[in-house]
Amino acid sequence: MTTAKIQNARRGIMLMMSGVILFGVMDTLVKLLAEDYNVIQIVWARFLFHFLIFLAIFSRSGLRRIAAARRPGLQAARSFLLMSATVFFFFALSYLPLADATSIGFVSPLLVTALAIPILGEKVGARRWSAIAVGFIGMLVIIRPGMGVMHWAAVLPLGMAICFSCYQILTRIAARSEDARTSQMWSPAMGALVMSAIVPITWTTPDALGWAMMVVVGLAGGFGHYLLIKAYEIAPASTLSPFVYTQLIWMVIFGYLLFDDFPDAFTIAGSCIVVGSGLYILHRETLRARQTS
Repeated sequence: MTTAKIQNARRGIMLMMSGVILFGVMDTLVKLLAEDYNVIQIVWARFLFHFLIFLAIFSRSGLRRIAAARRPGLQAARSFLLMSATVFFFFALSYLPLADATSIGFVSPLLVTALAIPILGEKVGARRWSAIAVGFIGMLVIIRPGMGVMHWAAVLPLGMAICFSCYQILTRIAARSEDARTSQMWSPAMGALVMSAIVPITWTTPDALGWAMMVVVGLAGGFGHYLLIKAYEIAPASTLSPFVYTQLIWMVIFGYLLFDDFPDAFTIAGSCIVVGSGLYILHRETLRARQTS
């Protein structure tokens, strides 16, 4: 029994890290594409090709049944929040170094913990509140408001974090009554539908390389989400969640190799504070879950 759990945990970690790498590839390609194409067009490609991946994977599972949501309003709200988070972050990537945007975006787990109190009725003790406060201090170290150092677009990853946190809260609520595949289908489907209505305004016909990169953006995003879902199916969240932060390592590597960007001391220090706060909250939530069980 113990051996099987270890093997599943190891496989889950590998799936998680593979998904994180794919997200890093997606974000890097987004930054490259933003040099020649409008961000709205890139968001459209991200959701369209993600949706096509979903159709290919679940085509034999009864798509009509999967699409039938018990709470369509809730699913529409989830999808809108994820789409908004994607727009915020992709615009941020067009202005900011990869590592800076990713570091600021990592305040999202802190916001989820804070929002879980009024929305989900969860109790958060003084230690986790302290970790949330410290995490936001870390974000301020990265942004350095009022010092005229960080680009104005530093507020965009924060907008992403707010939208994505609300999306995660609504996803928890949807999980009480919806099939997981239904939630997985609605998000890219709604994103593709809404962006398809908007993209003609900003359309630039891509060349062959542009099309290839846009397809890979959608594929990387779609398969990345799929790998994360499969990882959480075979390994506990407390084991997997810390590996989400390895995305920052890939962002530093890709940013340095492709854009000659390397985070300064303030960004590194702030990132360590934000990540450390997130890991501490995860640790406290894991202890709380064990005590409850």
